[in-house]
Amino acid sequence: MSARTPLRIAVALAGSALAGSALSQPADRIEEVYVVATPIRDAQQAALDAKRMADNLVDVVSADTIGRFPDQNIADSLSRLPGVAVERDQGQARYLNLRGAPFRYTGIAFDGIDVPGAENGRIPRFDSFPATITSRIDANKAILPSMPGESVSGYINIQTFSPFDAEGLSLAGDIGMGEQDLGGGDVERTSFRASWSNETFGIVGFYSKNRREQVTDNREYDLAIAGGDLVVNELDYRSYFVNREDTGYGGRIEYRGEGTLRSLFLSSLYSEFLDEEERNQWVFSVADPQPGEQRSDVLMIADRLLEDGSYENSTYTNTLGADFVAGGWRLEARLNYTETEFDVRLPIPFSTGAPAFGSFDLADREDPLLDLAAPLPSLEYAVTLGLDVAQNLDIEATKLKLDAERDTALFGDSTVALGVQYDQRESGGYAISQGINFGFPVPDIGAFDTGVPWDSNTTNSIGGTYYDNQGLRAAWEAAGGLGPVDPADDLLVAIDEDILAAYLMATTRFTWGNVVYGVRVEQTDYTSSGPAGGEPLEVEDDFINVLPSAHLNVDLADDLKFRLSASSGVNRPTYNEWRAAAAVDPTEREVSGGNPFLDAEEAIGVDVSLEWYYATASILSLGAFHREIDNVIYQAVTTVDGGAYLPTAAGEEWTFSGATNGDNGKLSGVEANFMFSGQDFLPGALGGLGFSANVTVVDSEFETLDGRQLDLPGTSELIYNASVFYENYGLSARLNYQYRDEWISPIEDPSEYWGEMERVDATIAYELPLELAGARASVYANLNNITDETDVRFAGNGTINQSESFGRYYLVGLRINY
Repeated sequence: MSARTPLRIAVALAGSALAGSALSQPADRIEEVYVVATPIRDAQQAALDAKRMADNLVDVVSADTIGRFPDQNIADSLSRLPGVAVERDQGQARYLNLRGAPFRYTGIAFDGIDVPGAENGRIPRFDSFPATITSRIDANKAILPSMPGESVSGYINIQTFSPFDAEGLSLAGDIGMGEQDLGGGDVERTSFRASWSNETFGIVGFYSKNRREQVTDNREYDLAIAGGDLVVNELDYRSYFVNREDTGYGGRIEYRGEGTLRSLFLSSLYSEFLDEEERNQWVFSVADPQPGEQRSDVLMIADRLLEDGSYENSTYTNTLGADFVAGGWRLEARLNYTETEFDVRLPIPFSTGAPAFGSFDLADREDPLLDLAAPLPSLEYAVTLGLDVAQNLDIEATKLKLDAERDTALFGDSTVALGVQYDQRESGGYAISQGINFGFPVPDIGAFDTGVPWDSNTTNSIGGTYYDNQGLRAAWEAAGGLGPVDPADDLLVAIDEDILAAYLMATTRFTWGNVVYGVRVEQTDYTSSGPAGGEPLEVEDDFINVLPSAHLNVDLADDLKFRLSASSGVNRPTYNEWRAAAAVDPTEREVSGGNPFLDAEEAIGVDVSLEWYYATASILSLGAFHREIDNVIYQAVTTVDGGAYLPTAAGEEWTFSGATNGDNGKLSGVEANFMFSGQDFLPGALGGLGFSANVTVVDSEFETLDGRQLDLPGTSELIYNASVFYENYGLSARLNYQYRDEWISPIEDPSEYWGEMERVDATIAYELPLELAGARASVYANLNNITDETDVRFAGNGTINQSESFGRYYLVGLRINY
C-alpha cells in the first residue's frame, strides 16, 4: 500500500461526460457545473441546467451543494434527490435504493469508468467514498446505450476534480471537529485540494478524511405472539463503540492540445472505509417462555460476547486516457486498472450457559427493562468459546474502452456515436465464515472488566459495563489461540469474468428537441470454480444480452420539457451467489452454498417526465417509471438435479438452499420534485429564502418458484425529502428532512423488515467579509440527527426484533479557498 501512495496522491480519475459519457452529445454542448464559493441558489441552478441539457433523465448534485450539505459520504449527498433512499448501518448511510430498487440494480462509476462493488462484485458501498472528493454526481435514471448495461434502476457517475476546473493556482482546504452526543466521541473532517493549470498543462491532487467515534445503543429481541399476548423468548443487550474512517486521495495530470491530440492524462483514486468495532453484549434466553410482557423471577440462561473486530473495504482505480480529433471524428481511449478489497475479521470470546434469575418489563418495546437478581459480573458461565467470524473478497479488474462520435447529416442534424468496451475481472475470497476455538486460552475474562457503565440512550437496566476488548483480544493472540482464518471449502469464491460490450447510438436534433436511440450488446463469459462435496467443481458459461433504448426529449416551451424513455438492462449475480463451492450431503440429498447456474436478471422499462423550469434555481417536475424484471434473484429452498453438484447423483432430486431465480418482477412508481428560490418572487432580504420537496411512491413485486408474491428487497412504498434554506449577506443555512417507510433489507433475513426511518439535519455557514491575497474563508456548523431518532426493525410476525440509537452529532469547521 505504501508503494502506491505517491501515485495515488499525484493523480486523479479522468472526467468523462454529461450523463456518463462525453460522447453522448457534441462537445460544444457539454455544461460545466462545478461551482466555487457560490451561493446555494447558484449551485442549485447549475445542477438544474445540467439536468435540463441532458439527453436522458438524470438528477445532478453539484460540488457546492455537496459541500454545503452536512454530508460525510456520497450516499448522504445523493439521498436528497428524488426517488433515492438510503440504508444505514449504525446511523451512517451505506447503500442506495434508487427508486426503491434493490442495491444491486444501481451501477457506479468514477468519471465514466464503471468499477466493481467491493463487497461482492456488484453492490456499491457508498460509505467508502467521501463527498468532498467529488466535483459533481450524476444519478442517471434512464440509461443510454453508451452506459453499462448493469444499471437496471440507475447509473451513478461520480466526477472527481479536474486541474482545468480553475485557471492557474487553486487551493481549497476544510478542517472541522465536533462531538457525538452519545458517548462524547470525536468527529473530525479534513480535506485539501491543490491544482495548477495553464492553457496546455494541469495537475491536481486531493485528500479527504472523515473520522467519527460513536457509541451505538442496541437492543435485540426474540418475541412471539400467543393468543394475542406477547411471549418473550430472548432479550439481547448490546453497546457498540465504533471508530469509523473514510479516506480518499488521488489526483490527475493532464496535457491538452489543439491538434489531433486534444487530451492526454493519467489519473488515480484510492478510497477506503475502515470500521473498528468493539461490542459488549449479553443475551438472556428465557428458560420457560410464557405469555406476558411483564414477568417476575424468571429463570434465564445468559451468554456474554466481547468482540474487537474490523470491517474494511477499499477501491483503488487508475486510468490512462487520450482524446483525439481525426477525420471529423471525436475519439476517446481509456485504459483502466482497478483493485477492490473487502475484509471482515470479528474475533469474539463467547461465554455461555450462565443461569440467571430476573424480572422483565416490555411495556416500552424500545426500552426493555430487565432487573437481575444478582449483579452481572457475578454470573458464572459454563464454558467460553473463541468465535472467529471473517469474510474476504479481492477483485482485480482491467478495462479497455474506446468511443467515437461525429456529426452527420445522414439522419438530418445528427450525431452518431459508437464504442467498444472490454472488462476482465478476477476475484477470490470466501463468504462469511465462523471458526470455533473450543479451548479459549484466556482463563480470567473478568479481569478485563473496566467497571465503567455503558453510555446509553435507553435504560441500562442490566448494569452493563465496558470490557477492555482490545486487551482481551491481545491476550488471546499472545496465547496463540487466534491464528489465520481457515474458511470451510463450501465458502470459497473463485470467479473469472470477461464482459465484451459494443454500442451504436445516434442523437437526431429537431427544432422541438431531440431523439436519442441505439443499442448496446454485452457478451458475458464466466468461470466459477470451487469444491463441492470434496470434489472440484468448475462451471463455465456465456450469454449475450441485447439492450436497446430510445429517448425522446421535447421542448414544449422555453421552460417546459417532456421526456419519454424506453431502456433495458441486465444484472449479473453477485460473486457470493455465483460461487461454485457448496456443501453436499449425499445421504440426505441436500446441497447448500453457491449457485453457479444462476441466470442474470434482465429488465426492460419505461420512464416519462414533465419538467417545468419556471424561475431561477427552481423546478416543478412530475414523472413515472415502470420496470419488468425476469430471473429475479432471491434466497430460497428449491429442488435441483443432484448431478449438477455430484456427477454420480445425476437424475436424483436434491434439496438446494441458496440463491435461485424467481420471475415476473415488477417495479413501478411516480415521483414529483419541487424546488423554489425566492430570488424572482420575494423582495429584498426575503429573496434569499428557498425550499424544496420531493416525493416518490413505489410498488414492487416478484413471483417465487412456489408461486408466492413478494416485494423486491429494499423497496419502500413512500420516500420523501424536504428542505428550507436561507442565503443572504454571506450567510447560508439549510434545514433538511428525510423519510422512507418500511422495507425489507436484501442483506438480512428476508422475513424481517425495517420500520419507517426519518432524519433531520441542518447546516449553517458564514463567509467572512475579508479577503487576503485572493483567499476567502468561511466558517460552518453541521448538525446531524437533530431529533435523535431510533431505528427499529421487525420480525416476520410483526414483533420488534431490534432497536438501535446513536444520538445526535455536530461538526464545526473552517473552509478556505484560493
